[in-house]
Amino acid sequence: MNLFRGCTHGCIYCDSRSRCYRMNHKFEDIEVKENGISLLEESLKRKQKKCMIGLGSMTDPYIKEELRLNYTRAALEIVNKYGFGITLITKSANVLRDLDLFKEINSKAKCVIQMTLTTYDEKLCKKIEPNVSTTKERVEALKILRDEGIPTVVWLTPILPFINDTEENIIGILNYCKEAKVFGIICFGMGVTLREGNREYFYSKLDKKFPKLKERYVGEYGNSYVISSRYNKKLMNLFHRFCEQNNVVHDNEAIFKYLSLFERKDILNQLSFFDEI
Repeated sequence: MNLFRGCTHGCIYCDSRSRCYRMNHKFEDIEVKENGISLLEESLKRKQKKCMIGLGSMTDPYIKEELRLNYTRAALEIVNKYGFGITLITKSANVLRDLDLFKEINSKAKCVIQMTLTTYDEKLCKKIEPNVSTTKERVEALKILRDEGIPTVVWLTPILPFINDTEENIIGILNYCKEAKVFGIICFGMGVTLREGNREYFYSKLDKKFPKLKERYVGEYGNSYVISSRYNKKLMNLFHRFCEQNNVVHDNEAIFKYLSLFERKDILNQLSFFDEI
């Protein structure tokens, strides 16, 4: 579920700007689903079979407006109240604000935090993701989650041709993932997807931040939806080899299966207790 529509992160590649999503307001003007919390509670208290609840597929659940509104926290409290599992995807170290709830949920069911990492270089990070936690801040959050027993998954996407599709960048991010002991890394390939709407925004940002790079994109990719790096094969081989050597799950299907699998830990703990008796 998504509690917000629109975003203020300002990431130059954001797919949520695509016209297919038909927003009736400026993307930076956040639309709040005011009845989202009540609808969630009504749904969960009637649902007999427990499952994983997902947050943040369209809009980051920790945009700056959340720190004032506390909608994400309210949703987590309801998930915890009714004994469901939670997984969410973010680019914000503000996720740590709700560490207490994550720990409580994870003690009874399953809680998995997904974090997007795209850029090892901090200056480049602020260029392509200007209003969000830096990569180092996100990695520190991953380490704290690790230390608290909260499993994490990293999204290594998008990788922008001519910008961050370098071996140095990929190795830097992978080493961060190794340090944080992430469960898995999701990667669909080294590249980016551009739909109508986000393509125009992306190109306008290229003109301002990377002069003359727009012409290179247009000349090489035209209006293609899938924009693959010319180094895709080499970098993907590096990615898979690193993950295999460091016991990091890197099969997307296996990771999505893990994210969707609900686990009831409190019952397992009770059974284990009676087995010992």
